[in-house]
Amino acid sequence: MTKIKPGKKLKSSDQPCQAELADKFVCYQQSVQEPDHEVEVFDQIYREAFKSKALTLREDFCGTFAVSCEWAKSDKDRKALGIDICPETLQWGVENNLGKLKPRVAERVEVLEQDVRTKTTPQVDVLAAQNFSFWIFKTREEVVNYFRIAYENLNDKGVMIMDMMGGKECYATDVTDKRTIVKGKKGFKYHWEQAYFNPVNADCSFYIHFKFGDGSKIEKAFEYHWRFWTISEVREMLAEAGFSKSLVYWDVADEDEDADWQSVDKAPNDDSWLSYVVGIK
Repeated sequence: MTKIKPGKKLKSSDQPCQAELADKFVCYQQSVQEPDHEVEVFDQIYREAFKSKALTLREDFCGTFAVSCEWAKSDKDRKALGIDICPETLQWGVENNLGKLKPRVAERVEVLEQDVRTKTTPQVDVLAAQNFSFWIFKTREEVVNYFRIAYENLNDKGVMIMDMMGGKECYATDVTDKRTIVKGKKGFKYHWEQAYFNPVNADCSFYIHFKFGDGSKIEKAFEYHWRFWTISEVREMLAEAGFSKSLVYWDVADEDEDADWQSVDKAPNDDSWLSYVVGIK
């Protein structure tokens, strides 16, 4: 449950704190998402798989569907479909992301309030499930079922792209990663709390909090209760669901350089890492 915690600096209970005035979706997009980067990665992966340009995207668990909007903006021939079950989040995206697009771009973005485990038409070139969203499925049967439906939603030349995280630091609990997103008294910080991990069944809980310049805080602005899947498990389930092969894209750039995502067969055992797992239809 989202909780507003007033800042200690407030002297009057009638004066709203920054947390009360803040929009948690704006904070989330500024802290977590890089839609232009995601579009570049999707484009690269598809070109390397099929030597052609992807034109259609389905964004599962799309939330405010910022990536779908960026996809449509990136090329006049591109169309996007966003799928999510949360009406509040979708409506925010309609008003704040879709509403800011030029009409000729906006008409190429469609959003549906429905379960991602639904077959839709037409099929797409790229199906993306980002921000570890499919980890909401906690059993192998659930994930394989989802992957099979994703497979059916792809064109004959199609790819499914998911991001993954791992490394021993990701399994630690009672740890909060804090980053300043906007500096100054009117700025805010992003707190990623690793609250729980059960090594027996890989159940885990994570929370996003936002702390503002006046000391106020949105506690548990977003919360996630997942199963922590591994790359090898996901690749096995992709094969079981019918994908012809799977690839792992790893950032091979030096720490101080821009990301350079490349398909790899092995990777360094970093304490914390991000990657993309790709299913090729």
